[in-house]
Amino acid sequence: MKVPTHVAIIMDGNGRWAESRGWPRVRGHEEGAESVRDITQACRELGCKALTLYSFSTENWKRPEDEVGALMGLLARYLTQERREILDNGIRLNAVGQLDRLPLAVRAALKELMHASRDNKQMVLTLALSYGSRQEIVEAAKALAKKAASGRLRPDQIDEAAFAAELQTAGLPDPDLLIRTSGELRISNFMLWQLAYAEIYVTETLWPDFRKPQLIEAFEAFGRRERRFGATGVQVRAGS
Repeated sequence: MKVPTHVAIIMDGNGRWAESRGWPRVRGHEEGAESVRDITQACRELGCKALTLYSFSTENWKRPEDEVGALMGLLARYLTQERREILDNGIRLNAVGQLDRLPLAVRAALKELMHASRDNKQMVLTLALSYGSRQEIVEAAKALAKKAASGRLRPDQIDEAAFAAELQTAGLPDPDLLIRTSGELRISNFMLWQLAYAEIYVTETLWPDFRKPQLIEAFEAFGRRERRFGATGVQVRAGS
């Protein structure tokens, strides 16, 4: 089975999973946290080098206050409960997004675990928190503009590599595979630059039901794709 180097996942469907059972939406988020645990372990075991999870978008702040509070509480518990799993299995925790908008306790726990795991090399787990890709791109453009205005960078030196270096994902390989659960056919302001050549896999499975067997199905589908990057299939096959 061909395993992608970097997998990005839009974890969608927690609320619908709970509502379909007559339960509060927070119950879906709690079960979704179990999927996060299972998929993180599975990606590490299968040999992925990077996993990025779209955990909370900038738009998610618009949700009901009690739901946002429950999500932040779940995040805080995750960082505490999974600390040993992350450290013992060589996982480096990373985070992207407007982290200063997170509650102080969450920020502190996140910062501490990122620091404690900084030398781990088995896999990079990136949580996209209070994240919006358009804002990330705007901030990267501002950073390049400041460098150019101060004379530290000539306009003709701005290329794709220079731009990517200003993104919060700098240092990570671009995702090979994007998985979206719950059947929605959109990327929801997630990694717009980085996903330029990612293979996209959409499943009707809601996130709380997405576990290792479903991940393997996605990887098998990925392995059947011919990744051409603008070349023809004949050229790709000739070079392989």
